[in-house]
Amino acid sequence: MLKNKKIIEKLTLEQKASLMSGKNTWESQDIPEKIPAIFMSDGPHGLRKQVGEADHLGLNASLPATCFPTAATLANSWDEDLVYQVGTCIGEEAKALDVNVVLGPGLNIKRNPKCGRNFEYYSEDPYLAGKLAASSIRGIQANGTIASPKHFAVNSQEYRRMASDSIVDERTLREIYTTNFEIAVKEGQPKSIMSAYNLVNGNYANEDSYLLRDLLKEEWGFEGFVVSDWGGDNDHTAGVKNGSHLAMPTLGKNGTLELVNAVENGELEEAVLDQRVDEFLSVVQAVDFSSANGTIDWQKHHEVAKKAAMESIVMLKNEANILPLTSEKKVAVIGDFAQTPRYQGAGSSVVNAKNLETTLDVIGEYPLTVVGFAKGYERGGKSNDQLVNEALELAKKSDVILLYAGLDEILESEGMDRTTIDMPKNQLALIQELAAAKKPIVVVLSAGSVVECSWEKEVQGILHGYLGGEAGASAMLEVICGHHNPSGKLNETYPISYQDVPFGKEFPAKGRYVYYKEGLYVGYRYYDKAQKAVRYPFGYGLSYSSFQYSELIITNSGVKAVITNVGEQAGSEIVQLYIGKSSSPLVRPTKELKGFVKVFLQPGESKMIELAFDDKSFRYYDVESRSWKTESGEYNIMLASSVKDIRLEGKLLITGTEPEDYVVLPNYQAAKLEEITLADFEKLYGQKVPQEETSGQHLLNRTSIIDEMNQAKNPLARFVHRIIRALLKRSERKGKPDLNLLFISNMPFRAIAKMTNGMVSLAMVDEMLVMVNGHFFKGFAGLTKQFFQNRKLQKAK
Repeated sequence: MLKNKKIIEKLTLEQKASLMSGKNTWESQDIPEKIPAIFMSDGPHGLRKQVGEADHLGLNASLPATCFPTAATLANSWDEDLVYQVGTCIGEEAKALDVNVVLGPGLNIKRNPKCGRNFEYYSEDPYLAGKLAASSIRGIQANGTIASPKHFAVNSQEYRRMASDSIVDERTLREIYTTNFEIAVKEGQPKSIMSAYNLVNGNYANEDSYLLRDLLKEEWGFEGFVVSDWGGDNDHTAGVKNGSHLAMPTLGKNGTLELVNAVENGELEEAVLDQRVDEFLSVVQAVDFSSANGTIDWQKHHEVAKKAAMESIVMLKNEANILPLTSEKKVAVIGDFAQTPRYQGAGSSVVNAKNLETTLDVIGEYPLTVVGFAKGYERGGKSNDQLVNEALELAKKSDVILLYAGLDEILESEGMDRTTIDMPKNQLALIQELAAAKKPIVVVLSAGSVVECSWEKEVQGILHGYLGGEAGASAMLEVICGHHNPSGKLNETYPISYQDVPFGKEFPAKGRYVYYKEGLYVGYRYYDKAQKAVRYPFGYGLSYSSFQYSELIITNSGVKAVITNVGEQAGSEIVQLYIGKSSSPLVRPTKELKGFVKVFLQPGESKMIELAFDDKSFRYYDVESRSWKTESGEYNIMLASSVKDIRLEGKLLITGTEPEDYVVLPNYQAAKLEEITLADFEKLYGQKVPQEETSGQHLLNRTSIIDEMNQAKNPLARFVHRIIRALLKRSERKGKPDLNLLFISNMPFRAIAKMTNGMVSLAMVDEMLVMVNGHFFKGFAGLTKQFFQNRKLQKAK
């Protein structure tokens, strides 16, 4: 039964088809006097409403907005209420700027620390990611603004992101890569969701009926609309047929004509198109288009951004209680990030910060005796002996060095994956030089993801602020001076070295197929089960206080315990609930996060905390029955300060069912991932996995990416490829990635038609491919013919 039947009956077939793709870069299609357009904007950690020429990569100017800490930063707070507050501020700014849909939050799983977009995602753990995303969604939507969580689903690398196929077994898909979205959808109730660029087990996510209809709509009760990632519409008809509602940016009139023709030739039932239009209109018709007249409480939002940054700072090391610093200590401030902060990621999430702080601007407001500032290093990794010498001279005048360091912008960006988890070599060299000066060093880290920290032995203190947004500088100084007690804990595991990351050499996958060979063993699930030492475990973070756990009570409904602040400073402790089952025929991690709570305590104060079990506490996904089940037996119930720091533990007997028809996988059972073969993975996957094409020159097609032109038969295409690669390398040397070129090189040929507002048709793309595949003159003639046909078609319609 259509909810908007009266409206839909008044629309022509062409009008209905037109609603399934955008009007321009940021707006949906409107039908004058019948259906309004809705305006969309990037905004996972702050609004990015562009003025003038629009793009989706953060290249052109946008209106000022509050830049909040990124998702990777906020996740270290483990604070659902705080994330909600940030969401409400973003929703308020959207309302003031007439933005109807905020494209966020991002909640993909951090499968590998080298994913270039990890700064935009919450965690390696689906429970933590889902809970925080749900809070963000509720906050954004509190005033009627629409949230659009992304990217659904199994989107874990930037290279080939529009044309890679995530090959993942069904149990891992459900327990790791969709549980985060399940929680976000059920508890956040978003009115939109963004599909991913990639394929999942052979189907584009934007046209996968299992993801978009079976899970999202039928199982989770999603009542919003699905929007493609920008340029992520592959087969428009298939997308609409299988559950996608809005292809963005705009497909021009070609998108409308494609659906009209599909209905007329029987490829798409008009009743299915009506259903998609009805589902889309159910959201659009409920939008409150009243304006807030640009009214934004900038000071309030800046304070929320500062609070969010403070609560998310993680203290990784505090040898001999070097922190907090006092005014008696003479402090040398060293590092370019103190002067020009690294406070957000690069790409579509870039915010034009309204009130950006720098450390040098605000440090005078704090009780520190600063003897001077030295830049210390250049961005981009280039060595500079003069800067090092200036830093060493300044260090001699100090009692303690405050070194601002971390990852340059070039190392973390949408559109490219990291080549290493190391910090820039010039910064590592500076740490060694300063350590040789025998002055205590406190490193203030700025990075959106994992960094290799073998240098930690050279320093006495480490404060990790991740990417703290526009107020990150003062937030960090509040912690440095002891005005705020750090309480953040890591949302991801820091390995000792990248060599410890499972299947790290295979990331990012260079070919079409991405084999998720590790299965369930993502992040701490692997290190914990394999008993592999790590640098900093999941959930780890130090405090200026100490917390005692006692009086554990376990019931069938949940756990209780008393938490006491046994330190001398008020502070918060993040209590983590882990559940495991030591005896099972199934592949199981040793323990998994199933709950958490952040509790604030005065010195000497005790509080009883309670964590309830929920429908995800004991379940596993049974592949044979394609349903969630609970295995009978005894479970380990653990309250912890981190995944490696279990404070209280007990047992609970659960009645469920005995596993049947499971596949015996000894290497997976023991987490011996270094011994996993492709045959092992195929047993886990349940069938043969697709194989890559042989290397060398071959025919390219619509789904081949531009970067594959190095394998094209046409020497001119190979020459163009060399030019693109040369320009990319030049931008890397300058320390600023060319996001436009990165996007183009990773873009499949069919996206040329999807991203040009109808100026290029898919038929034109096919003729371009004839040229690329070695028949230049034949293709050029065909391209010319299709160009004029497309122009005539556009004018006629």
